[in-house]
Amino acid sequence: MKQAGQVVLFRFPYTDLTGGKLRPALLLGKLPGEYDDWLVCMISSQVRHYVAGFDEIVDERDEDFATSGLKVKSVIRVGRVAVLSGEVLLGAVGEISGGRLVRIRKNLANWLLQASG
Repeated sequence: MKQAGQVVLFRFPYTDLTGGKLRPALLLGKLPGEYDDWLVCMISSQVRHYVAGFDEIVDERDEDFATSGLKVKSVIRVGRVAVLSGEVLLGAVGEISGGRLVRIRKNLANWLLQASG
């Protein structure tokens, strides 16, 4: 059963749509309505893309690293959001702490409330 805070895998399509590469994403929450649609943040091992005060680094020293299912230090890209159908989610590999999920949601909400134009 899918739930917010889980790290899931999905097949991110190549540009020619012939296939795709498995990528991790964080489930932020199920969208309202009858469809199994989820708001997700992308996760990357390319931590150089980290935006301080906005993104989240999940490091091997963090309490929730082991439960996250991530294999290496990674960045949860709060600004890289998408809506995905539950059908394309290939299953959970782990989950982050509740406190981290709250911080990520707050960062996104605060940015949306302050964004102009």
